[in-house]
Order: sequence, then structure tokens, then C-alpha cells
Amino acid sequence: MLGRAARTLLSLVMVMSGTVLGVSATAGTAHADDCYTWNRTLSQGSSGNDVTQLQIRVAGWVTSGEQLSYDGRYGARTAAAVKKFQAAYGLAADGVAGPATFSRIYALQDSDCTPVHFTYAELNRCNSTWSGGAVPAATARANALKTMWKLEAMRRRLGDVPINISSGFRSYACNNAVGGSSTSRHLYGDAADLVGSPGFCTLARQSRTHGFSEILGPGYAGHNDHVHVAHDPSPYWSAPTCGI
Repeated sequence: MLGRAARTLLSLVMVMSGTVLGVSATAGTAHADDCYTWNRTLSQGSSGNDVTQLQIRVAGWVTSGEQLSYDGRYGARTAAAVKKFQAAYGLAADGVAGPATFSRIYALQDSDCTPVHFTYAELNRCNSTWSGGAVPAATARANALKTMWKLEAMRRRLGDVPINISSGFRSYACNNAVGGSSTSRHLYGDAADLVGSPGFCTLARQSRTHGFSEILGPGYAGHNDHVHVAHDPSPYWSAPTCGI
């Protein structure tokens, strides 16, 4: 927690210094981060891995039913997601990712690139290797990271209310042990089962605006005690009790 606070303070000091001195700073001068550091300002027309890294962190700031692509191209949808992110954190919502935007992201992430309110351990209660699922271990882990950033956006939109996860990645063995579907997205690492407060219908309805293409909740068979969210290539939502 102390290290995170120090990073946040440093980010703010560097951004303010650039403003006071009239320096036309790039994102890299704002802060060097343990996880990932952006070295330039990004806007529509930009492309590259730094855009992909940004997309991972703002993919939860979309409109209902929309999914942001992780394609490394800064188009209109990425700009719109950045604007929503900026507005949610009290920044100038111009859709351009510069020092202030990156400093806010740095303050939101831990050294392993996970958002501060979620951990890899929460997304994998099956094993420590992320192996044995439908995709290579590295892919499953990367998918879980994308899901965590969507949940971070959802948490913010709900008023910074904690979101509890009962199940994330599963190997085939773990999935079989709990009676999971043979095609479950848990096998791919991008699914999360949400429990606790806020209520299930609140979670299900809110999930629609944070980039989840698969939402299953109350009223759908086997989902009256949790809300399941995931990224499914074939979008499907069903939570009849909640009007979904």
C-alpha cells in the first residue's frame, strides 16, 4: 500500500511539474512504472503495443453490448473508451491518452499489471500454473488480466463497491470437479463468477456496459447464486429474473 501511495504521489508531482514549467511532456516523463511505462502521448491514428496495453486497461469503459478490440490501433472506439475512463476519474475527457491519463493508470495498477482491487489469485483458485485448460497457460493468464481490468471499471462505476469472485480460471480437471460445462469460458481464463454484494441483478445489469459478451445470472439454469461474466466469441446474455 505504501509503495502504491508513493507511486500515485510521484505521478501527480511529475504531471504538475510539466504543467507549471510549460513543458510539452510525453507520457514517459510523467512516471516510470514497475509494470509498464508509456513513452508517448497516444491519440487517434496511433498504433503499436503501447496502444494494446492501453486498450487492456480501458476495455471496460464501453457502451452496452460493445467490446473493445485489443488490436493495437487507436481508433474511434478506443478514443471513446479513454474519454469514459478520463471522465470517471475526474480528468479532462478529450480522448487523448497523455501524462495525466497514464499517471491515473499507474496509480490503479500493481507491479504485476493487475488492477489494485483484483489479483491473479482471485482469478485462479484452481492451480498456480494456469495450465490444463483450453488454451496455453500464458494465454489463460493474459485473458484473466483483461477480465480484471473490465471488473475494475465496473467496480468504479458501481461507486467503488467491492466485487467478490468465487471462481475464475479452471483446468479441465477443476472444471469437471465442479460440474462445469465442457465449453465453459472458465477453461479459457476470461470468465469470473461474481457473488456477494451488490445484488446479483445489479451485477448482471451493470456487466452489460463493461465489455462482457457473456453474462449469465438469476433465472438462467444453475446461476441463481452468482453472476457469470466472460468474453465469448458468440455473445450471449441471460439473466431472466433481472430482465436480461
